Amino acid sequence: MDATSMLHQMGLTNVVFHQLDALDPLNIQSLADFIKNTFGRLDILVNNAGASGVVVDEDSLRALNIETETWLSGKAINMIQEVIKTTYEKAEKCLNTNYFGVRRLTEALLPPLQLSTSRVVSSLKSELPVS
Repeated sequence: MDATSMLHQMGLTNVVFHQLDALDPLNIQSLADFIKNTFGRLDILVNNAGASGVVVDEDSLRALNIETETWLSGKAINMIQEVIKTTYEKAEKCLNTNYFGVRRLTEALLPPLQLSTSRVVSSLKSELPVS
């Protein structure tokens, strides 16, 4: 069952889903048009698309058995150098997603945001496991 259906079953019947590829300018414009035509305005934008720019050998990372406190303190950085690699392709995707994608999306959605008491929230999810 998808998240929209689950929310509808919980009584949140006004929840709507629209797919977005933050790397695709035409898809971003499609979302902006959908919001304008369906709602007329946008009350909140949460920018949470993110790409880390690294390739992680997850099995080797798990084998390091790094404790949560070590991750949170930032002390794990030297321990993980051998299991995390940066490639040109990953770095390019990171820049295109985390900067250009967010910028294009925000620019496309500013007009409907300006029609309400606008809120923009940005956050990036970590692709690295924390335990």
